[in-house]
Amino acid sequence: MTTMQNTLNLEGVEQQPLKEYTERAYLDYSMYVILDRALPQIGDGLKPVQRRIIYAMSELGLSASSKPKKSARTVGDVIGKFHPHGDSACYEAMVLMAQDFSYRYPIVIGQGNWGSTDDPKSFAAMRYTESRLAPYAKSLLQELGQGTVDWTPNFDGTLKEPVVLPARLPNLLLNGTAGIAVGMSTDVPPHNLNEVAAALVHLIDNPKATVAQLMKHIKGPDFPTGGELVSPLDDIREIYTTGNGTLRLRAAYKMEGTDIVVTSLPHQISGAKIQEQIAAQMRNKKLPQVDDLRDESDHQDPTRLVISKKRGVDVDQLMSHLFSTTSLERTLRVNMNIIGLDGRPRMFNLVEMLKEWLKFRKETVKNRLGYRLQIVTDRLHVLDGLLVAYLSIDEVIKIIREEDEPKPVLMKRFKLSDIQAEAILNLRLRNLAKLEEFKIRGEQDELNKERSLLEKTLNSAARLKTLIKNEILEDAEAYGDERRTEIVERVAAQALDETQLVASEPVTVVLSKAGYARAAKGHEIDPETLNYRSGDSYLAAAQGRSNQLAMFIDSTGRVYSVIAGTLPSARGQGEPLSSRFKPPDGAAFCGAMIGDNEQKYLLSSDAGYGFVATLTDLVSRNKAGKAILRVPAGGRAVVPAPVPKGKECLIAAVSSIGRLLLFEMEELPELAKGKGNKLINIPGPKYKSGEEKMVAATVVQEDGSLEVYTGSRKMTIKWNDLDDYYGDRALRGSLLPKGWRKVERLVGIE
Repeated sequence: MTTMQNTLNLEGVEQQPLKEYTERAYLDYSMYVILDRALPQIGDGLKPVQRRIIYAMSELGLSASSKPKKSARTVGDVIGKFHPHGDSACYEAMVLMAQDFSYRYPIVIGQGNWGSTDDPKSFAAMRYTESRLAPYAKSLLQELGQGTVDWTPNFDGTLKEPVVLPARLPNLLLNGTAGIAVGMSTDVPPHNLNEVAAALVHLIDNPKATVAQLMKHIKGPDFPTGGELVSPLDDIREIYTTGNGTLRLRAAYKMEGTDIVVTSLPHQISGAKIQEQIAAQMRNKKLPQVDDLRDESDHQDPTRLVISKKRGVDVDQLMSHLFSTTSLERTLRVNMNIIGLDGRPRMFNLVEMLKEWLKFRKETVKNRLGYRLQIVTDRLHVLDGLLVAYLSIDEVIKIIREEDEPKPVLMKRFKLSDIQAEAILNLRLRNLAKLEEFKIRGEQDELNKERSLLEKTLNSAARLKTLIKNEILEDAEAYGDERRTEIVERVAAQALDETQLVASEPVTVVLSKAGYARAAKGHEIDPETLNYRSGDSYLAAAQGRSNQLAMFIDSTGRVYSVIAGTLPSARGQGEPLSSRFKPPDGAAFCGAMIGDNEQKYLLSSDAGYGFVATLTDLVSRNKAGKAILRVPAGGRAVVPAPVPKGKECLIAAVSSIGRLLLFEMEELPELAKGKGNKLINIPGPKYKSGEEKMVAATVVQEDGSLEVYTGSRKMTIKWNDLDDYYGDRALRGSLLPKGWRKVERLVGIE
């Protein structure tokens, strides 16, 4: 049995493995995105869509001096003749080139709504707007028809378009660019024209110039919206050396009375966004330093954001906080990955980029001069023929009139070239008759001079360099301006901590024996006269500011901290600290402390040991607190006492049996934590049995007095009378008078 086998005819159909097909398709797409969409060419610094827009506008006669035309017409020409893509994307690229807050040197002048800094994409539709080229565009187009660049067919082969525009300035560095391709991207910041021109001149004169030498001219990027470039000089130098890195850009502000006025914003940051961010902090009560926020921007002041601060607020601290928590400061990425003259993308540093562009510019100028030289040479050739015609004008006229084919006759009779004979024949007879020798020879002289100059320039590297320098300086004079972005080194922005985000007001922190805390406004109150819960009473108080940390020590020697301004008002009876913190089981709160970071306190235990500590060492953000004072088993901490700054002081310690001892503060160490040294001698057996303990310790400054509290009674011991109790540290001390030996607390008075 014969089996019939059908064969599929694949004639004319290409066959290849799927793997190879997908790889090639992906690579083709990648190269298309890299070379024809996302990355600019170093010569003119433009992407294909930008180049086509500018060229199409020039072809429509939309120069800087012409009347603008509807943007829709321009976009129609671009996508119809050169760029067969979406009209919206094309129009958006055109809008960016017209926005003076997007481009450092705008290439397009727009009429109508072209967006704003608050919303760059709020521009009107292209049917409503009009546009023309800006004067700066002349630096890109001026030499276009002078044999300077190569041309290529458009997408359908019906027209020609330039491969690159003959830029007279390094537009890539001046306006910057940004783009995302496949596997690579580019982010080149804009720069100041005058600075770049000076660097180019320096590089022409010194081809071996380094980045550091060029940075004497190019200080750093210069953004259209101004602001402050606050990156360290070393970071900027590293970017120019490697071609990549990050920059920190800040808003610029000034003071008008007590108001902070933001006058310029970082590049691509809107004032509306800043307002929203600051207002959110104000609503959440995280920015009490600010009273009001308003936007006073107008046509005269495009950026004017007014921040009204409260009295006494440190401006530098407030702005540092805003720089850290809002977009008033932003980080900009720099990645100078661009397409070189060889058509390949690569990373350029500053020197390489300028050298590559100068190479492009040199070739462009040579092409222009060569093109002009050819025109001059051709014209001189024609003039030679016209001079022959003038010298034999009658014979020339006779030949033209009588001969059926005058051209070969003229060529043979006067030994003319085809071009010369054609030029004579194209003259009107009237003009032929009016030919004057001195006019011809005058034009010949001028053209000979020009030809000689052109040849000298083309044949001399020095002359060519001078010409390029002069043209760069000429364009810098025409389009250059002052730097907008100030370069200043600033300290890194730092957000305010919680203590700084609370209004600074005098407060008295009050702690009850039951562990209830509150904050009374002012320092004039008497905490003992406040209302307390039934069975509760006053224990300790400390005076400070509402934006400072209030610290509490428990009986085990652990310290807890909370912002004083967040404690409940003294109008109530306070809040139990056990609801805010997690002290050990059975622990009770023994005292309160408050002050600036350098404020010192005397910490001690009822065993008679203690030390001086600085508040900054006591701070704890944990609810469980921080172990500071080592307390013996069964013992407890006593009420801490503040140490006056910069004054001679004595330490006063009293035991439960009425023994009082005063000694010099220098005898006590300053520690961050620990047990400390012995203040007053409490015999070990008596302490263990509970017969005797230290009940209070305080600090008495020179010429001050000591208040001794026993129940509801108070005794004041003046400075001169304290000598009776003065001695060395760790002694037993002297007994207080009878009736005053059941001491509850000691208070040092100035």
